[in-house]
Amino acid sequence: MKPVLPGLQKGNRLINIVTLGCSKNTVDSEKLLRQIKAAGYSVAYDPMAENADTVIINTCGFINDAKEESIDTILRFVKAGSEGRIRKLYVMGCLSERYRDELIKEIPEVDRYFGVNSMQEILDELETKTRPELLSDRVLTGPSHYAYLKVSEGCDRKCAFCAIPLIRGKHVSRKMEDIIGEAEILARQGVRELILIAQDLSYYGLDLYGKRELPRLLSGLLSIDAFEWIRLHYLYPAGFPKPLISLMRDNPKICSYIDIPIQHISGRMLKIMKRSHDAAATRDLLHGIRRDYPEAAVRTTLIAGHPGETEADYLELRDFVSEYRFDRLGVFAYSHEEGTWSGDKYPDDVPDDIKESRVSELMAIQQSISAELNESKTGRVLKTVIDRREGAYYVGRTEYDSPEVDNEVLINSEKELIPGSFYRIHITGAAEFDLFGTPAEDSL
Repeated sequence: MKPVLPGLQKGNRLINIVTLGCSKNTVDSEKLLRQIKAAGYSVAYDPMAENADTVIINTCGFINDAKEESIDTILRFVKAGSEGRIRKLYVMGCLSERYRDELIKEIPEVDRYFGVNSMQEILDELETKTRPELLSDRVLTGPSHYAYLKVSEGCDRKCAFCAIPLIRGKHVSRKMEDIIGEAEILARQGVRELILIAQDLSYYGLDLYGKRELPRLLSGLLSIDAFEWIRLHYLYPAGFPKPLISLMRDNPKICSYIDIPIQHISGRMLKIMKRSHDAAATRDLLHGIRRDYPEAAVRTTLIAGHPGETEADYLELRDFVSEYRFDRLGVFAYSHEEGTWSGDKYPDDVPDDIKESRVSELMAIQQSISAELNESKTGRVLKTVIDRREGAYYVGRTEYDSPEVDNEVLINSEKELIPGSFYRIHITGAAEFDLFGTPAEDSL
């Protein structure tokens, strides 16, 4: 029987939320933290702290690597509980939404499992209630100068490989006035870079207003003076809102950054993957973006080794990566997920070593492309936000780079640079995934 910590008064109870997975989980945790803090609890957001009255783990269950990380984290905190360092352990989020019964059976030491969208259930467990007036408020857990803003939940797409609709449900857009109201709160908290997130950002508004309304939402957000940058994640290729290009191009507040996950370029594979876009439309869209908005950095993600991917399919994808020269690229080895069309209907017929070799080759090609594109920026002066100080350098990003996933600018400056502030940085050198620079004379 595990030791039990003595009962604590509410104000002395430290509740630590550990968040795994994507930025959508981060937003969910931040909103839960705000409610818990308003109830009078002490709150923390530390994935390594194993001394707290209560720990809530917000899990990811998207692909195998994420599931393994979630399980390992749960077991680490179970051990802390058995040693008397925590009193209560709760698990929420995508993994427990998808595998609650199995988790209860396999890891019964967890006091209770919750799924996604379970804020009220968790607050009930903590013997408090939801404060509706704070539903648009959050405790920011990252750097205070940028924040993610969720504009919708779920997804109506039926991609063969994806478990998100199984976990998060159908696409539900938030009301425009609620989104703008939350953005105004973030602006008052000092956020300078607003990052819009959704599983399918280009779908926004179709369920609420009968048409895609991302451009109108952006127009409302652009009226908030505090934001220096507004960044968009993720724009699905099918139904891409073409008016968005001119809106982005004509408004310097909107980052010249288009994150558009195509997953493959072989028409045969796109059909097997049950994507809503074919190869010709995808090529037309991507080349149209380059033609009409050449300043934009185009980012995509690809899946290597999906069931049915032949060598010819892979070579077509490889050749397109070399031809198009994406500014930013992420490549993932296919993960066979039960409950998805691919997981249930197709054999996982591409050996793991071939998946990994394809991932490695694509990333090697991209590394060379990225080095050349970065080198071409040498000598330019780029607007850069400072994220942090690290060793001898200030670390920043340009509008072409999203936090934690893209390139960084390593800045050597004798004068102090303030995190969250924007400077004109003279680019003096480049590496595969980094730029080097110094503040321009007119920037300090």
